[in-house]
Amino acid sequence: MCWPDLITPVLITPVLITPVLDAVRALGRNPVGDRAVILIDGPSGAGKSTLADAVLAAWPGPVRPTLVRLDDVYPGWGGLDAAIDQIGRLVLGARHAGRPAAWQRYDWAAAGPAEWHGVDPGRPLVIEGCGALAEAHAALSDVRVWLDADDGIRKQRALARDGGGFEAHWDQWQGEWEAYRDRDQPERWATVRLTATPLGS
Repeated sequence: MCWPDLITPVLITPVLITPVLDAVRALGRNPVGDRAVILIDGPSGAGKSTLADAVLAAWPGPVRPTLVRLDDVYPGWGGLDAAIDQIGRLVLGARHAGRPAAWQRYDWAAAGPAEWHGVDPGRPLVIEGCGALAEAHAALSDVRVWLDADDGIRKQRALARDGGGFEAHWDQWQGEWEAYRDRDQPERWATVRLTATPLGS
């Protein structure tokens, strides 16, 4: 479910990246960003994946973070809550408790679970995707980013990413997203709030 942006790409400027990197530096870790956990959430098509890539590329510390994309974890179109639970228990909770942490990839082509991926507890961790800022994740993270974008632009981008395959599932996904947003109020847990700008604006 993680596709390249094909239309109306989001412009990830220093205005968006800098507050995230400043929040990492402000943790006061030595070395910078040591074992920090950064969560990036927001609606579909807002530019979360692009922002996560930019944060990793400009990471201020000596150890590059592990990146987990929730698009790789959702077990199908009805899997938002299942992915939230898996990441909370098996990655964030396990890591926080000093236990081995791992997540299982969902194979969208085969419509079934695939291989497991371990998460190195000694490295910083960036998790991006819808559901990252679930209430249960807040106490298990250090920097929490909420990225929003214009509804029309983000829907256009989200539907264009897979050549139209998302369109048949848009209403189902929006229903799950809205239920999650009402229940967990993810914006409330954010320590950094950003609004993406379409490229060319």
